[in-house]
Amino acid sequence: MRITEITTVVAGNPWKNWVFALVSTDEGITGVGEGSLNGFGFTVEAAIHELEPLVVGEDPTRIEWLGRRMQRDLYSDGGQIHRAAQAAIEIACWDILGQSLGVPIWQLLGGKVRDRVRAYANGWYRTERTPEAFAIAAKEAVATGYTALKFDPFGSAWRQMDRGDLQLTVDIVDAVRDAVGESVDLLIEGHSRFSVAQAIEVAERLAPARPTWFEEPVRHDRVTAVAEVARRSPIPIATGESFHTLGEFVELGGAGPIAFWQPEPAHLGGILPTKQVCGIAEAFDAVIAPHQAGGPVATAVCLHLAACTATHYIQEHFDTFNEEWESEIVSWHPAIDADGTLPIPTGPGLGLTLDLEAARRHPGAVQNYLPIFADGWERRRRDAQP
Repeated sequence: MRITEITTVVAGNPWKNWVFALVSTDEGITGVGEGSLNGFGFTVEAAIHELEPLVVGEDPTRIEWLGRRMQRDLYSDGGQIHRAAQAAIEIACWDILGQSLGVPIWQLLGGKVRDRVRAYANGWYRTERTPEAFAIAAKEAVATGYTALKFDPFGSAWRQMDRGDLQLTVDIVDAVRDAVGESVDLLIEGHSRFSVAQAIEVAERLAPARPTWFEEPVRHDRVTAVAEVARRSPIPIATGESFHTLGEFVELGGAGPIAFWQPEPAHLGGILPTKQVCGIAEAFDAVIAPHQAGGPVATAVCLHLAACTATHYIQEHFDTFNEEWESEIVSWHPAIDADGTLPIPTGPGLGLTLDLEAARRHPGAVQNYLPIFADGWERRRRDAQP
């Protein structure tokens, strides 16, 4: 079996373009992959086609070899953009392999360790930045079945917060806790906003609400700073979504007590490197909570990984709060159950197909990204763009 061509489409989720790749073969099997980032959707699409000559004519089942070729042999490090393009192709190759053998991807990675995957809601707080509005939205999210909620209560904060804004943040988190009770996990998203000193102060102020974690409180590319916050924060720290190499996770493990690792398959180059990170995390007694803020193909990828990873803790899930047409572009779409869990795909390969024409009915646009340092970004509307 040989790869014959790659077809791409950028679908226009208003707050993040979704980048899909369809990898075709001479045996009639087509695999689907995704390489979505917050920005640079069309750049990733271009990068996929720059990688295309390295894989056309090759055997798609030689996944590790193809990954090495797309990464090492270019002798360039294109960061997340490079890895996202690689991921879109690599994931499609796993899909092809699974289809050719008639088994789901998780079966190829060691088999199931669980039958359901606990998920946390994200994207649920498309509302005004007030305690009252967040509390109402939190109740609605929990009513759909979720037992854990992640949210960024910090507005447009950058490095420091004034006293009034910090108090508003505390009030929002307290209001959410009061609204959902003690049985729901609260996961606080920091989006790399703060200095070390400010992050520690924020953690101390939020600790009475008993969050499960404080995610990326400081710049992700300064592992020593993340570790310093982890040592001094009363809330456990989560990080890793922005890393694009295995070495960064090794450095993270050696730096300090980071409880939750959040590898992102699109940022790392696909399924195989993400599975490798899971092994590294186990060596450092960390648990895995993969980042996933992309489209429906990326959701399926993470569920396959969760199915076969013993140290998987919880899965990020936006799909409930994404655009309604998301379910129209794929043949399989998981729904949250009343116990806060998601099903594992059962079909061969990824267990879904992409409707290319349906995706093309929602074309991407360069302004489709989440401007997290603009006032009102929480509403995820185009008019919130700076």
